[in-house]
Amino acid sequence: MRKISFKPLALFSLAAVLFAGCSGLQKMKKNADQIDFNVTPEILEAHGGDVDVAIDGRFPAKYFNKKVTLVATPVLTYEGGETAFESVTVQGEKVDANNKVISYTNGGNFAYKDAVAYDDAMRVSDLEIRITASKGAKSLDFEPIKVADGVLATSEMVINYPSPILGVQREKNTTGVYDPNIDAFQRIVPDQYVADIHYLINSSYVRGTELNSDDVKELYAYTKDAFEAERKELKGVEISAYASPDGELDWNTKLSQQREGSSNQVVARELKKAQVEAELKTKFTAEDWEGFQEMMEKSNIQDKELILRVLSMYSDPEVREREIRNLSSAFTVVADEILPKLRRAKIAANVDLIGKTDEEIAALADSDPASLNPAELLYAATLTDDQNKKLSIYNSFIKVYPQDWRGPNNAGMVLAQQGKYDEAKPLFEKAEGLAPNEPIIKNNLGAVALREGDVAKAETLFGAASGAGDEVNYNLGIVALKKGEYDKAVQLFGDSDSPNVGLAKILAGDNNGALKSLENCTWEGCFMKEYFKAVVGARTAKENLMYESLEKAVEMKPELKEKAATDLEFAKYWDDAKFQAIVD
Repeated sequence: MRKISFKPLALFSLAAVLFAGCSGLQKMKKNADQIDFNVTPEILEAHGGDVDVAIDGRFPAKYFNKKVTLVATPVLTYEGGETAFESVTVQGEKVDANNKVISYTNGGNFAYKDAVAYDDAMRVSDLEIRITASKGAKSLDFEPIKVADGVLATSEMVINYPSPILGVQREKNTTGVYDPNIDAFQRIVPDQYVADIHYLINSSYVRGTELNSDDVKELYAYTKDAFEAERKELKGVEISAYASPDGELDWNTKLSQQREGSSNQVVARELKKAQVEAELKTKFTAEDWEGFQEMMEKSNIQDKELILRVLSMYSDPEVREREIRNLSSAFTVVADEILPKLRRAKIAANVDLIGKTDEEIAALADSDPASLNPAELLYAATLTDDQNKKLSIYNSFIKVYPQDWRGPNNAGMVLAQQGKYDEAKPLFEKAEGLAPNEPIIKNNLGAVALREGDVAKAETLFGAASGAGDEVNYNLGIVALKKGEYDKAVQLFGDSDSPNVGLAKILAGDNNGALKSLENCTWEGCFMKEYFKAVVGARTAKENLMYESLEKAVEMKPELKEKAATDLEFAKYWDDAKFQAIVD
């Protein structure tokens, strides 16, 4: 009996099975061009530092093998590297898994969204779909399917030069809040000396004791010094005569007028004797209710609050006087302590104190900075446009006034304006150590953080700088641009003339507004202003605007030629001879 070997049959059966498995994958690979991939947006765009992609995939009927699992991975490929998005997995009807099922008979689709961090190399790139199909133990890689070209990266062209703020000698504004935009340096400072001549009740006679009182003598010495001093100007002397509010109104009117005359006579005589020339102005007030109220508030009189309420309840002076007199015990104290001080002529000498000239301040800032007060030394730095000289003055300020935060802050600002944010940072940190809650310093540290790419930290610091100046909102506008919040950026930029305003409006879809802002930009020699105008021209099919602006931009900054040559904003002009002439 002949023996029959089953081994060749077994091997043939296994080969048949394997071939059948492979042939299903091969067929799907061969027909992969039948898969429809719809990419949104058609040209990928960078926004908020990310590249977002949305893909709708459609498999045709009778394509998807019932036992196949397919993994699709979108990948951006570019010179020097590639970046993969998250994969999406779909499966045939007979696969035992929990992925999206695609029908063999009817086909099917899938929707996909993901984002990757933007890298500048992605501007010139391809988006391809890489597919790996598997059936049982077998898998097969398909040829990559290209679905999009490059990344439009206009949003990444933010001019990241946040605005630092100068620390100045601050004073309160009209609302009583310290205003960082008010420089309190004053070359001419108003000054005043006030003395009183007191009268006896119902009298207008100026007593010798009053003329010889210390404050009156000091007044005359003050006026004489102001008249003769080189850096003082006597603006004039004002006399205000009063009667106390404890008599008849008609009598008090006559009495205060007489006191005006007598005080004027003695003051004019004393000024003439001292050979002081000054304009002398006089006036009288029948009853000094304002002075009464002021002195009562400052007094320790037990019933003063009651008396002041009486004052506020009645406007008729005779009624007020009568009501106060009804408070017999209180009136006695008032008559002894308050009323005698109101029977007076107030003499005020007004003087302008004239400070150093610009030339003197500038010279001393170089030769003897310690001889200048803080306001003068800070002012000296404003007298030059030389940034290195400004820096030298602020460094002198740091040495002379080491506990004043404005020295390191302002030195840091000069360095930041020179683009040296790494050198500015330790100075701003030193200023913060001297004034931890100063909003100006918070802004400047935020500017450093923004330059370093830490947008979240910068935003926090700018939030703490609220009220420090318009620069804070501008800097927050840059933050909004970087986060892809374009309408918010436009609002924050306000009236700024930075080219960033035009960029924000381009990205917000307001091309006409962008062009208007860019044309109003006063940044002299700003190549990005012209580049953004070229982008507006390309987006609105204004070719003359596009070509003229792009030509100006590359003339100012030849390095822009390479960028423009691959910028998808100008993709439809790449093959145009005029465009090539500009970027070559």
